[in-house]
Amino acid sequence: MRIISGSKRGMLLETPEGLDTRPTSDRIKETLFNMIAPEIYDSYFLDLFSGSGQIGLEALSRGAREAIFVEKDKKAIACIEKNISKAKFGDNCTLYKEDVFSVLNRLNNHEVFDVIFMDPPYNKLIEKQVLETLSNLKSVSEDTLIIVEASLETDFDYVGDLGFEIIKEKIYKTNKHLFIKKA
Repeated sequence: MRIISGSKRGMLLETPEGLDTRPTSDRIKETLFNMIAPEIYDSYFLDLFSGSGQIGLEALSRGAREAIFVEKDKKAIACIEKNISKAKFGDNCTLYKEDVFSVLNRLNNHEVFDVIFMDPPYNKLIEKQVLETLSNLKSVSEDTLIIVEASLETDFDYVGDLGFEIIKEKIYKTNKHLFIKKA
């Protein structure tokens, strides 16, 4: 796993050991960032369920102003810390080592996020709970792009009830990305 483009292009990243995280493949990550390239430069980027931190680090490498990482798994946290240090992005990021929901409430008064990426555990409906929380935050506006990585089976028929709309969906072999904004 590596940073694909930007100031740290080609830098290899650490990944957590074990099967608790599912690192996004370089090919899928490249497709994702090609789709959202105009949103990244000078952005406030929120990376929820960060795993290795590779998505937020890719955003920083491509010119994001700030990346906030949220992860509670100890192995993943150690990995993120190593990757941030290796990339020398410490001044541009914050790592919250706790549950996503407790952090989101504290980020209510943060600058409006330009991009929020989440890759929660699959098939547990956690993304629905996160979207419910995001729908009430001042740091999420109509311009905020929310990207959810989910299993192919995950149903998002509820997003309209939460005040969101799916603006795009990208299907891969084993998972999908949904691009969501406030309606």
